[in-house]
Amino acid sequence: MDLGLDFANGRVSGEGNDDVGAFVISGRFDSAKGECDWTKTYIGAHDVFYRGFREGKGIWGTWEILWDARGGFHIWPRSFAAANEEAVSAEEEMPAPAFKV
Repeated sequence: MDLGLDFANGRVSGEGNDDVGAFVISGRFDSAKGECDWTKTYIGAHDVFYRGFREGKGIWGTWEILWDARGGFHIWPRSFAAANEEAVSAEEEMPAPAFKV
């Protein structure tokens, strides 16, 4: 998923796209409580409702499509993800050769 979020004056907004299609985000946040909720509206399609909690530099929580499906999510800033990917790849070992030469 590609996602851009803006947090200002108690409102959260944004846009992005994923395997389902393009979408817009509209909602609110409470910085004192570390809570937020928003609606992801797929252009010309359905809505997905999110409720999340700030943890470190990320947000985790639940999503729901009315009476149809629900699940969990975790999002974090791209710079944080890139740092984690570098750390993970630095820890990976080279595979053993299938045969000796």
